[in-house]
Amino acid sequence: MIYGYCRVSTHQQNIERQVRNILAAYPTAKIYQEAYTGTKIDRPEFGKLLRRVAAGDTIVFDSVSRMSRDAEEGAHLYEELFFKDINLIFLKEPHVNTAVYRDAIKAQITVELDTGNAATDELVKTILDALNKYSIALAQQQIRLASDQAQKEVDDLHQRVREGMLTAKLAGKQIGQKEGAVLHIKKKDPAKEIILKHSKDFGGTLSDKDCMVLAKVSRNTYYRYKKELKKEQGR
Repeated sequence: MIYGYCRVSTHQQNIERQVRNILAAYPTAKIYQEAYTGTKIDRPEFGKLLRRVAAGDTIVFDSVSRMSRDAEEGAHLYEELFFKDINLIFLKEPHVNTAVYRDAIKAQITVELDTGNAATDELVKTILDALNKYSIALAQQQIRLASDQAQKEVDDLHQRVREGMLTAKLAGKQIGQKEGAVLHIKKKDPAKEIILKHSKDFGGTLSDKDCMVLAKVSRNTYYRYKKELKKEQGR
C-alpha cells in the first residue's frame, strides 16, 4: 500500500501543492494531511497513518521537512520505520529514500562468505553488521542535514521578508492596510448597492433575511455592509 503524507505549518502555506506533487508521482497513494499544525506537538493524521502502515508499505513525503519538525526527531523516526521494513520516499531529497540504503545493505550481504572456518565467518559477519549500522547512521546524518537545510530555507525566507518590510518602511512605503481603510472587494460594491436599494433600513421593502439572499452574501458580511452604509450616511 502506498500512502502520502502532507503537512503545513502556517495558514499561508498551500497544502494542495504537496498533494499534487505526491499524486503526480504516485497516483494511487492514499493521502493523509494535516491542514494546519502550527507549533502543536500532536499530529493526529500522522498518528493514524503510523498505526495503519505495515511492513512492505510505502509513505511518500514531498520533502524531509514534512516528516518531522526537527532533525533529531526525523532521524529517529527514519530508523524506526526503516527497521519495520516501511519504505520512505522523499520527492525533493531522493538520495535519502530508504531504498537507497536497503540496496546498499543488500549489496553488502551478497559478499557474505561461507568459508567453513567459523572464526573467518564470524569476522565477516561482524564486518557486515558494522557496515549495515554505518549505512543507517549515514542515512540518519543525511536526514539531519536535509531537515536542517529545510529549516534554514524557511528561516532565510522569513528573514528576507522582515528585511524587505523594514527597507520599505524606511523608504516611507505603507506596509499592510492603513488603519481605518476599507478593503475593496470585487463583489462588495454591487452587494452594498442591493442592500441600499432593497433593505427596509434604507427605505426598501425587503427584510434582512431576504436582502442578504438577494445580495448573495453571508449573514456576517451583510450586517458589516449595513454598518458601513449607515456610517457613510452619518447614521
